[in-house]
Amino acid sequence: MNTEVILASVLFLIVGVIAGFVVRAGQAKKELAEREKKGDEIIEKAKEQAKDINYKARKEAKELAQEIKEEAEKVADKMKKELNEAEKDLNKKQAKLETKLDEIEEAKKKIDKREEELKTKELEIFKEKERYIVRQEEYATKLTEVAMMTKEQAKEELVKTMEEEAKVEFSKMLIKMEEEAKENAEDKSKRIIGIAIQRFAGEYVAERTITTVDLPSDDVKGRLIGREGRNIRAFEQICGVDLIIDDTPELVVISSFNVVRREIAKRTIEKLIADGRIHPAKVEEFHEKSKAEFEKHLLTLGEKAQMEIGVHGIHPEILKLIGALNYRTSYTQNQYQHAIEAAFVAGAMASEMGLNVKQARRAGLLHDIGKVLDASAEGSHAVIGADFAKKYGESPDIVHAIRAHHDDEKPESILAHIVAAADALSGARPGARKALTESYVSRLTDIEEIVNSFEGVSKSYAISGGREVRVFVENDKVNDEQTVMLSREIARKIEDEMSYPGTIKITVVRETKSVGVAK
Repeated sequence: MNTEVILASVLFLIVGVIAGFVVRAGQAKKELAEREKKGDEIIEKAKEQAKDINYKARKEAKELAQEIKEEAEKVADKMKKELNEAEKDLNKKQAKLETKLDEIEEAKKKIDKREEELKTKELEIFKEKERYIVRQEEYATKLTEVAMMTKEQAKEELVKTMEEEAKVEFSKMLIKMEEEAKENAEDKSKRIIGIAIQRFAGEYVAERTITTVDLPSDDVKGRLIGREGRNIRAFEQICGVDLIIDDTPELVVISSFNVVRREIAKRTIEKLIADGRIHPAKVEEFHEKSKAEFEKHLLTLGEKAQMEIGVHGIHPEILKLIGALNYRTSYTQNQYQHAIEAAFVAGAMASEMGLNVKQARRAGLLHDIGKVLDASAEGSHAVIGADFAKKYGESPDIVHAIRAHHDDEKPESILAHIVAAADALSGARPGARKALTESYVSRLTDIEEIVNSFEGVSKSYAISGGREVRVFVENDKVNDEQTVMLSREIARKIEDEMSYPGTIKITVVRETKSVGVAK
């Protein structure tokens, strides 16, 4: 019994030990699996960390490369700028050197030219000496003839000879003086005028002497006339225009030489039609409103012109006159556009001459304001325009330029000459103004008749719209020196006997023809 108990105990103990081993083996296996799992996780984390480190390293390397590149570009830009600066300095030095070389070359040319002039002068003196010797011989011969003349005959012959010689010498001196003046002034004046014209391009409109007003229906015509014509009489009396109502359907005509009155009258009619109540009291009311609105419109035009040419501070009353120039014409040239154009041309000329551009533009803009002042004012438009400008605070230089632009006062400043030239350039250029065919043909005929009245003229032609005259003379009656005097005399006679816009150029042509026959 005891033995069985012992065996059972031993067996139980062995089973327990085996079970303990089995349990421990299971736990060990489980722990191993967990450790393998943890190991895999650690490996994955290590791989991810390695990827992050690799990404960060690449990113940092890329950023570093970008920084190095930007730094290199900055260094390159800096070197490039320094190189450009050095190149500019070199170009400046080279330009200065070239300028110096040009100045030296120019000085050399002047010296050569002066030497040539001296040689020419010496040759002229030598020729003059020879001519003097010849004259002495001629005088000796003439003295022999004079000895046989009476005192009066000798005196007359001497005076005649001296006059002819004086004319010849004067013609030669005049030609020489003109050549010298042209040499110094022609290129510069052409450049100044050319630049002044090229820098400006304007728009031009043609004005009409009548204004038409469209009516909504023919019934309005009867209402405008009124009972026994009282409405139309009141309208014409208040507005100072003629109202023409004829058979033309749905249309009336306002007629007046004063375009400002025509415009105010047109606005008055439009207001009457819109209101529907047409009677003398309403005519007067709407006329006053239209007049006030139109004055505001003129002020706006004046301010627009002032801004366009870049000046300021012009008095509102003067600005109204500038705006009113839009409703004035000269040979169909709109005077508002003419004033702006003259201002730009005057400014361009002043700029080329190194003068005050804004002052020249201001004087050019204001030079014709006298054209829109009341006709009862005494004097030419230049004089009354200058007086008006003076009254409203314009400077003495501006006032003088306005007064002198048509020689009502002798020009005493460069500004006055510039304004006169700008006015002439704007008004006299081809296409600026138009004239009637009859007056145009008459003017050309008068020019040719004046030219043909001179002795020695064989034929003449007025060309370029009457702005140039070609005069052909008989070569046996007029010599080369006399052509200069003839052109001056023709120009003086045209100035004295004719009125014309702009200038007229007289060109005298003397031809020598020789005919030979070969047999």
